[in-house]
Amino acid sequence: MQRTLCVRVLAGALSAWAWNAGAQESDGVVVTATPFRSSLFELASPADALSGLRLLWQRKSSIGETLDGMPGVSSTYFGPFVSRPVIRGLDGDRIRILQNGTGTLDASSLSFDHAVPYDPLVAERIEVVRGAAAVLYGGSAVGGVVNVIDNRIPTAPLNGVSGRAEARVGGADRERSLGALLEAGNGSFAIHADVFDRSSKDLSIAGFARSDRQRAVDGPGVAQPEGTLPNSHAKASGGTLGASATWGNGYLGLSYGAYNANYGSPAEAAVRIDMKSERLDLAGEARELGSVITGVKFKLGHSDYRHQEIEAGAVNTTFANRGYDGRLEVSHARLGPLTGAFGLQVTDFHFSALGAEAFVPKTSTNARGLFLYEELPWGKWKFSFGARSDRTRVSSEGGGPVDASTGLPRFDPAQSRKFSTGSGAFGMVYSFDKNLALAANLSSTQRAPTYYELFANGPHVATGSFEVGDSTFGKEKSRSIDLGLRWRAGAHSANVSLYRTQFKNFLAALNTGNTRGGDGELNPVDADGDGVADGSGEDILPEFRYAAVPALFRGIEASARLRVYDRAGTVDLELKGDVVRAYDRSTGQPLPRISPARIGIGLEYGLNRFTARADLVRASAQNRVAANEFPTDGYTLVNLAFGYNFAFEKAALNAFLKINNLFDKEARSHASFLKEIAPLGGRAAQLGLRASF
Repeated sequence: MQRTLCVRVLAGALSAWAWNAGAQESDGVVVTATPFRSSLFELASPADALSGLRLLWQRKSSIGETLDGMPGVSSTYFGPFVSRPVIRGLDGDRIRILQNGTGTLDASSLSFDHAVPYDPLVAERIEVVRGAAAVLYGGSAVGGVVNVIDNRIPTAPLNGVSGRAEARVGGADRERSLGALLEAGNGSFAIHADVFDRSSKDLSIAGFARSDRQRAVDGPGVAQPEGTLPNSHAKASGGTLGASATWGNGYLGLSYGAYNANYGSPAEAAVRIDMKSERLDLAGEARELGSVITGVKFKLGHSDYRHQEIEAGAVNTTFANRGYDGRLEVSHARLGPLTGAFGLQVTDFHFSALGAEAFVPKTSTNARGLFLYEELPWGKWKFSFGARSDRTRVSSEGGGPVDASTGLPRFDPAQSRKFSTGSGAFGMVYSFDKNLALAANLSSTQRAPTYYELFANGPHVATGSFEVGDSTFGKEKSRSIDLGLRWRAGAHSANVSLYRTQFKNFLAALNTGNTRGGDGELNPVDADGDGVADGSGEDILPEFRYAAVPALFRGIEASARLRVYDRAGTVDLELKGDVVRAYDRSTGQPLPRISPARIGIGLEYGLNRFTARADLVRASAQNRVAANEFPTDGYTLVNLAFGYNFAFEKAALNAFLKINNLFDKEARSHASFLKEIAPLGGRAAQLGLRASF
């Protein structure tokens, strides 16, 4: 978990930034929500940025766990190492994860056990756009966007040499991590290098790994681990080398990065996942070009991703994804009061899952998108609108291994599906004054089905499920409305958002109540209750089938930061909470894995170089459950953090101590596919040091 933050500020400025940054940065600037650098306060779409002290304290071994707890954001939690963000109840291909503005091109949206090949410790900043962002990023951003920003390609001139080293030890997973970063430049040429190495042991938990409800239905031969979560240990290492030429109005650079990991699946005690990913990025920008075209920027990322699912030392399935994602944005000069940009996005990748337990065929996905975004200021109003058109082709090679129960290839014959999708959005912000604003955003989004929603058919060992897609699916359609009120005054800030998203043909993986053998046999006999089919000897798995349902998501998010004391130091009170409801409109049945209502209260004390923080997080019980889904008990967690900044003439040393789950309470995330067998970590302390110069 110890990879250094990638920044290029000088030591003195870095010191102040690291220990005085606020939680929400309500007047900060983001680059993800629009083609321009925009204030969080003035955006039509709700967004947050995580950096500085809060990123240092919240950073964990996965992006999902790092962001979990932000208003409207939870995680898929597949153990401490593997999590993707869940935004407003939406996950998978409806949340676009970007690395410096381009897609990660991995296999993490395919399955909850597939990690995003990016270590949050390299991040300088993480920006989160909640709600539909399809105009800029395509239909897979209908739920939101997470953009992890680092400085692997320097975008501004660097002078001299700066660096950082960081070490951490402890935590519920008994992590040991080291990382280092070095940057140098002469004003016109800059380089960046970073390396990290991290290892962890099986997660310490409070009580049994399997829930009371699960243990009540377990067969007599099912193991009941207590105190630790089996097969949750992990190792990861990697590094990046980047360089760029910089000038006053732009830059041009490239970078190469490698990421290696080996981690377990708590769903299957004997399964390990061995991952390797290499990535090459090219990026550039030119500003102040002329009277018609004022700026051009482009980004191109190429990824070669591969992981193997290994059971008892033998490779069962090899997953590979190779492709590229590129985008070009062109900003035009003012057309009367209009300021805007237009652009092109191109994505191509080839995915394969090879082995006797492959559950998707070889596929290729080709997508092309054109987009336009405009802004119109008018007195106290600021309007924004945009449109996007995409063409997507998803092709399957078919075939695959022969299932013993049918004697036929697992996948249908080769086929190709083509989709034409369009999206549009209209937003407005009305500023009553410089401290109070009302925001609204309307959007219509269409999303093409993914290769796994169309073609999946087989056992997925790492998740312990049998997944079935449907190649006849049409495009998914949605309409969204978002209303927000924002206030700020000095050290105080508050935000509240209400949203409603209605889907037509929402593609959801639903537990049918049936079981399958690993060979595809439907509802095999298991007389002795050992989880193995009596006839074939194959593991018995629950069947999850993708279905198109008319769905509705609605909810509310709120947060506030108030300076309650400002004499001998400062005391800030933070409040946050969110509620989301999601259900099938045709039946009224709740959708699966929707987070319960949550509230959080935090107190932060700062005095000179010392900072202390206490947080209480309450998650309600989730009794609104889908068919064949257990309810989840609520929980209350208390976390503490302490930090001290030692400042020197040309360097800084930051020391911190975190204590999570102070009272060692059992906690389970309802958004997790493994909530019945994998709780959150128990009480644990973590020590960390970060030196910078």
